[in-house]
Amino acid sequence: MSETPSTETATGIDEQRIITLLAQELNVRPAQIAATVSLLDEGATVPFIARYRKEVTGGLDDTVLRNLEVRLSYVRELETRRLAIIESISQQGKLTPELEAAIGTADTKQRLEDLYAPFKPKRRTRAQIAKEAGLEPLADEILTNKNAVPAELAEQYINPELNIKDAKAALDGARDILAERFAENADLLADMREHLWNQGWLYSKVVEGKETEGDNFRDWFDFKEPVKTLPSHRILALLRGRQQGMLDLRIGLNEEQDALVPHPCVVRISDFLQLDADYTLDADTRGKWLAEVSRWTWRVKLLTAFESEMIGKLREQAEEEAIKVFAANLKDLLLAAPAGPKSVLGLDPGIRTGVKVAAIDPTGKLLETATIYPFEPRRDREGSIRSLAALIARHKIQLIAIGNGTASRETEKLVADMLQAFPNPDVKKIVVSEAGASVYSASELAAKEFPDLDVSLRGAVSIARRLQDPLAELVKIEPKAIGVGQYQHDVNQRELARSLDAVIEDCVNAVGVDVNTASAPLLTRVSGLNTTLAKNIVEWRDQNGAFPNRAALMNVSRFGAKAFEQAAGFLRIPNGDNPLDASSVHPEAYPVVARILDKIQANVKTIIGKKDALKGVSPADFIDERFGLPTVRDIFSELEKPGRDPRPEFKTATFKEGIETINDLLPGMILEGVVTNVANFGAFVDIGVHQDGLVHISALADKFVKDPRDVVRVGQTVQVKVQEVDAQRKRIALTMRLNDESLPVSRGNASAPAGNRPRGQGRQQQADNKPPANNAMAAAFAKLKK
Repeated sequence: MSETPSTETATGIDEQRIITLLAQELNVRPAQIAATVSLLDEGATVPFIARYRKEVTGGLDDTVLRNLEVRLSYVRELETRRLAIIESISQQGKLTPELEAAIGTADTKQRLEDLYAPFKPKRRTRAQIAKEAGLEPLADEILTNKNAVPAELAEQYINPELNIKDAKAALDGARDILAERFAENADLLADMREHLWNQGWLYSKVVEGKETEGDNFRDWFDFKEPVKTLPSHRILALLRGRQQGMLDLRIGLNEEQDALVPHPCVVRISDFLQLDADYTLDADTRGKWLAEVSRWTWRVKLLTAFESEMIGKLREQAEEEAIKVFAANLKDLLLAAPAGPKSVLGLDPGIRTGVKVAAIDPTGKLLETATIYPFEPRRDREGSIRSLAALIARHKIQLIAIGNGTASRETEKLVADMLQAFPNPDVKKIVVSEAGASVYSASELAAKEFPDLDVSLRGAVSIARRLQDPLAELVKIEPKAIGVGQYQHDVNQRELARSLDAVIEDCVNAVGVDVNTASAPLLTRVSGLNTTLAKNIVEWRDQNGAFPNRAALMNVSRFGAKAFEQAAGFLRIPNGDNPLDASSVHPEAYPVVARILDKIQANVKTIIGKKDALKGVSPADFIDERFGLPTVRDIFSELEKPGRDPRPEFKTATFKEGIETINDLLPGMILEGVVTNVANFGAFVDIGVHQDGLVHISALADKFVKDPRDVVRVGQTVQVKVQEVDAQRKRIALTMRLNDESLPVSRGNASAPAGNRPRGQGRQQQADNKPPANNAMAAAFAKLKK
């Protein structure tokens, strides 16, 4: 690939500048960036580029491509703003070569705004009023003349008509002018910002009178920590406390330095500007006056601005990290192992309202629904068992999916008794997360899928289907309703949605989609498709039957050549006219396959899926001007294992019999569970007692763990040891270090911490909102703050 020459768009943006910057940031060649940017601008999706344009991009993977996509947007906004600032200052007649060079080398939006600050149109400030009163020469004289005596010079500027009634008023005006000038010095701002970021502390105090109302935030009533060491979940907890009016937050140096007079930041300003300020003299000297200007600059101009800016920066970084955590967990959940095409009986447990039951066939088609009432008040246990057994026999059920909500363990026991009364070795029961099932049940999509089905029964269908294929079912649910994030409602919702959409898109396209069975929501996530095209595909399928081949997609309304290029490789047609249509080989590469078949004198049906069919044939022999070695190697892999699923083998956790509620737990018990959520401070594990336990990051492994996801992932089956139980407050401390000592059961007290996540989305945030108790479990949870 040749290096791309410098280009300038119609908006004046130098694209080569952007390409060079991104190449440096991502540590790849400019030509790779240029090629990828061109593809993105042409409408290509990241999954398509990553899978089918490896030769063009030099093999950039989807992670690099996603980062490039995000950074490209930022840098283009940066360049647009750079041009606007240059234009604005130029129109004011104040653009010097030095300033233009500084603006040209600014590499962040913050630096650009710092340089623009002196020239930005602003409201009428005290400094502006002082300038209008003619006090700028006084300020300049004191600043530049080391022999100046401020009080004597000020006498010359007394002017009652301009409200300069005495020398003090004149000096105050001069001070305002210099303070504003210093506060708009981009280099000073950069220096002070870096100093405060590296040396600053965040302080939190309870708002006076909110001690009782803000009890959930008691840990933060008198809290401090260096800015640089604050973890994301702690920042978001503090910000939530402030947003709710319970906490006051401020930024400063450590307490000893903050109490110094003069303040170290005041001294730093004077030193940086070389003001020769003298803090020790009591006389009305130039040094003392400049020291006062420095103090005024810090206290009045910079401290409040920096405090707001840095808390904003902390929020931004914490939100970015929280979004990454959510995205990573969502990816693990979407790529969980599918049970596959098996007939499933879905059970949505309930007590008074009954257990909702739905039977589906191996394709996910709803066969029959029922409601059984084994618990209070009807207590029809025997009738419920007979109904379940009849459904299993009638529909040849292979798996029973039991939702993990209220009455889950009771329902699981009911199923176990049923399987004992009506033995069937081919039937297995599995507890399934029902997070988001109720959201789906009440959605417009569910109403369209099952217009005649009661809302409560739709949840049972969803539970059954998500066992068959988690990805296909979970894409129907708003990601935030699945509840695998941390502080998801506190973060930037636009960025969260963008990130989660990208994760879903990557997962769907990594697995591929059967175009003849996929729902419209699943098809919408396929590269190159949108809501309209997905709907049109389903309508065409309903009217004409199954697609016989990929080429038939072109018969769908509005499905043009560009959509076909982007989507075809990810849309699969099992048992169609062409075996290649069931693979990830793109139709554009079928001629390569034809050359391979011609070389070995075979047809595709006889070799596809055969491990040794291409033995002795080299991919390098089939490279041409369009398809390079990476693509040909991918084609060889697909011919050997067509349509391979990247998801792991299906496995399930087995909850221990007799352990159904938190009251059944005893310290020291070793149980099997499923990881339901991973946060920066640890992992939550479902052990079958309606209350997830917390494995703190320090208890995940015998070695130091920096990131919990290095050890556990959402959906993973793990062995844990019950370390401590607070039955009254429903808190369970677990450890994956099975040799750890366990602690006694706690009866709970008023100051116990909320260290565990109750069922339902977003509740894990309580782990940082409750105060620690005076017991060993509290000490473990207190580590969340360190």
